[in-house]
Amino acid sequence: MFKALNETLEAYQRRDPAARSKLEILLLYQGVHATLYHRLAHWLYCHKCKFLARVISQWSRFWTGIEIHPGARIGRRFVIDHGMGIVIGETAEVGDDVLIYHGVTLGGTGKDQGKRHPTIGNNVLISCGAKVLGPFKVGDNARIAANAVVLSEVPENATAVGIPAQIVRIAGRSTRYADDVDQISVNNPTLEKLAALSARLELVEKLLDEKFLEEKARESVRRDRDAV
Repeated sequence: MFKALNETLEAYQRRDPAARSKLEILLLYQGVHATLYHRLAHWLYCHKCKFLARVISQWSRFWTGIEIHPGARIGRRFVIDHGMGIVIGETAEVGDDVLIYHGVTLGGTGKDQGKRHPTIGNNVLISCGAKVLGPFKVGDNARIAANAVVLSEVPENATAVGIPAQIVRIAGRSTRYADDVDQISVNNPTLEKLAALSARLELVEKLLDEKFLEEKARESVRRDRDAV
């Protein structure tokens, strides 16, 4: 237990430049508190003490602003940065070395039975405000961009961007931790398509203008002939 706690504190130190010491992280970081409460609640949940497990998870939600259902499975070195407004559903599974920012939801769509929530692979980054909804997998080393709404599987080493999210492969990048990857320079395929449509529209407008000018010139020539 102490080894796992030390691993978690080291992960926070590595990933949060504002973290000064393990003691500060242990006492003041609500992500650590929510994870510790969840470890206890999950143990009780697995040992058929589901009501008490829910009591602990609700207390954690009140105390930290982070709601993790006691049935969810959380891996090692799980880091929650800021944390307010995070929701993780009952059948969600989170791998090792995952980093999640505030406002993230690992939820369901309301249409599935049994396994209703996503499975998050190892070393995944989920940026602030992202929603991952449904019983599919997000592959290892994947990134979910800020405010993305992910409704289908994300391959390994890929980035999901937009609403609904689309996949952008990361070519030639291999990093140990997902947060080592630039979180700002992410191509948005929707914007790229809009830019392409805009360029085609400008071309069509130019061709129409040229056609209009040609017709005007022909009409002028006809009028001159009729006048003669």
